[in-house]
Formats: sequence, structure tokens, C-alpha cells
Amino acid sequence: MKAAIARWTARMLVATSLVATGLAAQAQENANPPLPVQRITAGMHVIQAEMATTPGERMLGLMNRDSLAPNGGMLFVFEEAGRHCFWMRNTRIPLSIAFVDEDGTIVNIADMEPFDESGDHCPARPVRHALEMAQGWFAQRGIREGARLKAPGVF
Repeated sequence: MKAAIARWTARMLVATSLVATGLAAQAQENANPPLPVQRITAGMHVIQAEMATTPGERMLGLMNRDSLAPNGGMLFVFEEAGRHCFWMRNTRIPLSIAFVDEDGTIVNIADMEPFDESGDHCPARPVRHALEMAQGWFAQRGIREGARLKAPGVF
């Protein structure tokens, strides 16, 4: 009887391990692939921002990622200016988001916590762009509301 219980327990451990391994592999497969990169300057600082330009790319954003490059981020580009609000569904990285006018002027900046699905991270007025960076990136460089970003062909 003890031998049968031991074999059953061993099989359950193997099955559990295989399921966990499969889920981890699936999560890695579901990580969104990198998008085309746009060079953005903020004064003397250079940002390498992935461009999320389609509804699907904007919806996925930085979900399922574990890190960002030191000056890496994601630029969300919308067809029209609006009050585009953001959430952090399946987003593991704490982020700061700058809402940006057509001319590259930062309207406001908000910090966002991982997995916050409240959707209450919104621009102070309608904008067409939003730039997500690692949380604190803007503050650490003294970049505030009213600062001007430059990205050839974008703003």
C-alpha cells in the first residue's frame, strides 16, 4: 500500500512539474515580440522606443515583459488625439507614462504599478501619443510636464 501511494505521489509530482513547465513556456511564447524602434530625444537623453501603432500593438503594450533596456520604452501612437487612458494588465514592470502633444510637448506624467487594471492613468487633456518608460526614468532626469521630446517623423 505504501509503495502504491509513493508511486502515485511520484507520478503526481511529475505531472505537476510538466504542467508548470508547460505554463512557463506558454507565458514566454505569449510575451509580445519587440516592435520597430523609434529614436526619441529628451534634451541630451536618447530613448529607444518601440512603436505601438495598431490597436493590437497598443493593447498588448509591454505586457508579459520582465525588463526594459536602460533607455528603452514604448511609444503609443493613436490615429487621433483623445483621452487615451492606460492600465497595467499583465504588465510586470513598474512604469512611468508621459502623455505627449502633437508637437512633442509632455502634457503630464503618471507612475503606474504592475498589474494595476484600474485604467485611471489618463492624460490631462487629449493627446495622440504616450511614452512608457521604467518607473522614475523621467523624474531621475529632471524631465517634467512642458518638456519637449523630438522624434523625426512623429513629433
